[in-house]
Amino acid sequence: MADYIVRATAAGAQIRAFAITSRELVEQARVRHETSPVITAALGRLLSAGAMMGSMLKGDKDLLTLQINGSGPVKGLTVTADAQANVKGYAIVPDVMLPPNEKGKLDVGGAVGIGILNVIKDLGMKEPYSGQTVLQTGEIAEDLTYYFATSEQVPSSVGLGVLMNKDNTVRQAGGFIVQLMPFASEEVITRLEKNLASIHSVTSLLENGMSPEEILETLLAGLSMEVVDTMPAQFYCNCDKARIEKAIISVGEKEIREMIADGKEIEVKCHFCNTAYHFSVEELKALLRRCK
Repeated sequence: MADYIVRATAAGAQIRAFAITSRELVEQARVRHETSPVITAALGRLLSAGAMMGSMLKGDKDLLTLQINGSGPVKGLTVTADAQANVKGYAIVPDVMLPPNEKGKLDVGGAVGIGILNVIKDLGMKEPYSGQTVLQTGEIAEDLTYYFATSEQVPSSVGLGVLMNKDNTVRQAGGFIVQLMPFASEEVITRLEKNLASIHSVTSLLENGMSPEEILETLLAGLSMEVVDTMPAQFYCNCDKARIEKAIISVGEKEIREMIADGKEIEVKCHFCNTAYHFSVEELKALLRRCK
């Protein structure tokens, strides 16, 4: 099943909801960054959330960035998504190894630790919108639930999950975001809370063969769900050699001259997708001329 997002409303637009299956994009991130299982789970959860939150953006050129800075060994995670659910991301330390947590699960909270979640929305205005909250658990879904409630004043429930195979490839990945509108009735809230309480984990639903539509039908049972649309989601990075050239030029003449003096080809890797770009001494000399 190719990765995609379902967007829906329920209870006469008193609820809006999103669900994603994201196995392929999380697996691509794992391969590109050579992440350990616990970091695959952490980054995969944030990528899934980023794709869904990106799909909430209104403008075609709007961008969303999720940054987690924590005290745990991963140190930080960054994910960027656009309104078309193109998403990319990386972990500062991708190869963290930790024993399972007390539930026998991958210890994402232990890898992330305590710290800060930043949500940055570039909506084409002079200054981007930025919201910041303290991490509640480091497990990411709970942290985003807290962010929506405190920074955007939108009562929400976020579920995220990544299930690994024994060979450390990604078996299942996905998530959901369910949000209550300000005019939601007590009856609707009570029914939704009851439905949410019956869900144990996103990956168990995916492992049972449920599609994003079926996950939302379970979450919104008895609430007259209506699918608004579906959209593909993918790991996508817009880096290219021209962008990397601009980055090299930005470091300044002195640094470029030092690279040339070394007399060796240099390699520059994109943070987000880990693609390596190589520049010969002659290419560096050409970049130096462009600095002047």
